[in-house]
Amino acid sequence: MSKKKSLTIGFLVGASVSAGIALLSTPESGKSIRGKIKNQSLELKHVLMNLKEDSIRMKEQLLRTSKEGAVLVKELTEEMRKSVEEWKNAVEPQQENIHQSLEQIESSIRELEEKIKNTNANS
Repeated sequence: MSKKKSLTIGFLVGASVSAGIALLSTPESGKSIRGKIKNQSLELKHVLMNLKEDSIRMKEQLLRTSKEGAVLVKELTEEMRKSVEEWKNAVEPQQENIHQSLEQIESSIRELEEKIKNTNANS
């Protein structure tokens, strides 16, 4: 909101300064200058109204986008939770088999180490 305000203030200050410089540096008559000032003020009013409408549209778009993003994040989180749960359910029954297989491998390695020690000791 402060960016919008500073942009508007900057625009107004710039328009005022340029209007003042134009008044002081022009060799035209007062009537002509007043007509130009009136036209410029109408143009400025039109530009400010367009700026306001654009900012309102942008605000609405940001709100829509943030709501859509929140929904997508929620859906993604739910899908990830389901995937992890499915993976856990698929792996859990196999954990005991994997644990037993690892114990058998460790046992076989110990037996091989003992055989190698015995072979080296007899040689």
